Amino acid sequence: MAFKAAKAEVWAVGIDDRAGGVADKLESLAKAGASFEMVLARRTPETPGKGMLFATPVKGAKVIRAAKEAGMGIPSTVFSVRVEGADRPGLGSKIARALGDAGVSFRGISGIAIGRKFVSYIACDSAADQAKAIAALKKLK
Repeated sequence: MAFKAAKAEVWAVGIDDRAGGVADKLESLAKAGASFEMVLARRTPETPGKGMLFATPVKGAKVIRAAKEAGMGIPSTVFSVRVEGADRPGLGSKIARALGDAGVSFRGISGIAIGRKFVSYIACDSAADQAKAIAALKKLK
């Protein structure tokens, strides 16, 4: 089975690095009906006391409005790729090698397997790297 690889529209917002900082942003989106496939929160060591929250997909008029009201937006410097397919041993290594061989530079990668399937998100450094990543990953078997 070939992998599905496509551009992903990941939304982001700065958060306070404290207990409840993530919940403060997600609650209004949940009330609007948001159902995310991926949520990632991390500290920003370069800005003590702050962090970043990333989520996707942000779909539907009510959810988009709630996301914007929470200060979320689509970063102009993050070019994300969503990859999914059948899980198997060594898959992370295979994906990393395909990206490296294609000359793709990326700032982050996440992946999770549930049952026999996996989903991975790759944050690339540029639109060119995003396109190269998608092309390389679609060739994987």
